[in-house]
Amino acid sequence: MPLLKTLYRNILSISIFLVILLTGATYSFAQESDSSVTKVEKKESFLNHTSKGFVFKTEDGKYEMQIAARLQLRFALPDDQDPITFADFRNQDQRIFKINRARLKVGGHAYQPWIKYYFEYELSRSLLLDYRVMIEKWPWLNVKAGQWKIEYTRERFISSGEQQMVDRSLLNRKFTVDRQQGVEIYGNLDGGGIANFNYWAAILTGMGRGATQNDDDKMMYFGRFQWNFLGRQVPFSGGDLKLSQKPAGIIAIAGITNTSPYTRFSTTGGGNLSGFEGTNDGQYTVKQYQIETSFIYRGFSWASEFHRKNVYDNFDEISTDLGGFYMMAGYFPSQVFDFWPEPLEIASRYAVVSPDLNIDSNKQRELALAFNWFFAEHKSKLTTEVTRFTFEDKELPQDNELRFRLQLDISF
Repeated sequence: MPLLKTLYRNILSISIFLVILLTGATYSFAQESDSSVTKVEKKESFLNHTSKGFVFKTEDGKYEMQIAARLQLRFALPDDQDPITFADFRNQDQRIFKINRARLKVGGHAYQPWIKYYFEYELSRSLLLDYRVMIEKWPWLNVKAGQWKIEYTRERFISSGEQQMVDRSLLNRKFTVDRQQGVEIYGNLDGGGIANFNYWAAILTGMGRGATQNDDDKMMYFGRFQWNFLGRQVPFSGGDLKLSQKPAGIIAIAGITNTSPYTRFSTTGGGNLSGFEGTNDGQYTVKQYQIETSFIYRGFSWASEFHRKNVYDNFDEISTDLGGFYMMAGYFPSQVFDFWPEPLEIASRYAVVSPDLNIDSNKQRELALAFNWFFAEHKSKLTTEVTRFTFEDKELPQDNELRFRLQLDISF
């Protein structure tokens, strides 16, 4: 009971603070939008504000620059990070309030509208996340070069500011390929109706964000093939905020092969999963694939991923297979219930990870419930989430944790 009372007081205090802050921000957004519309009606100006941020462009349209910023404030109880080992369940008395992300984004085009560029910088940790140039003249054939978040999984590729939950699932740490440097071709093949496909194929260094060179002569190879079986693509964004009047769905398969010192990747770069302590050049050969589905229609959204990953230690000659899956759904109940506020979405996610498929009893589970209140779609929203983690091991007793998080996202 004392824990519940403390949790209630924390939730109430933080909620009141964020609602007051967000009310002011939303009013500012509305004023800015009205002012922008008035300017456009009178005369096209050098500086405008759109959903992409502040836009600077030349009169001939050959040069354009978009500058945007995003701030993400988060409160978590009793911890913020997903548990990795059983030891992580011992921290039961923490209260966390932090600036989780502070991003500066710069994009646009130069010389021609189809020669595009994009940079993204994490201000709170001084990390250059993305820098890339895209040649997108034809829908069926585009080229990208630089450093970016690889389109391996939908969950990871979707921006952290456009997720339905506070953050990504347990699977993210084990299976994401994150940001890499290299070159990629991609495009949309539209034959009409159900004959609508997307593809991505890339050659990458396979050393993670910020790496300036490879450790050996082996590159990372990536491919993804996506079938838009209803003739329309599902946007890389969480939920169905537009309340789509026509359904859209995808089925995708993606694969990666790479040899490097690393078994996992994140925003900070290359690293290793628990149980893989070696850091020698070319020590691990990783082969992985995933099958993905997504669907949106009239405020309902669905997403799922099924993963398999093999890690082979070339030094100790040990092979390990990992697996996992997640399912997630969201809905705007105002479609059915008159009393339900229109901006309020409910979403839920269930995820299971097997750190070693040869040990059946080793399982890590996550069950999460979230509510999103959208003030200006994903540009301004308040998310509250409750998650239960359960870890099972054949040699250890089952352990679990209940976590609460509250997050405010503001983009401008």
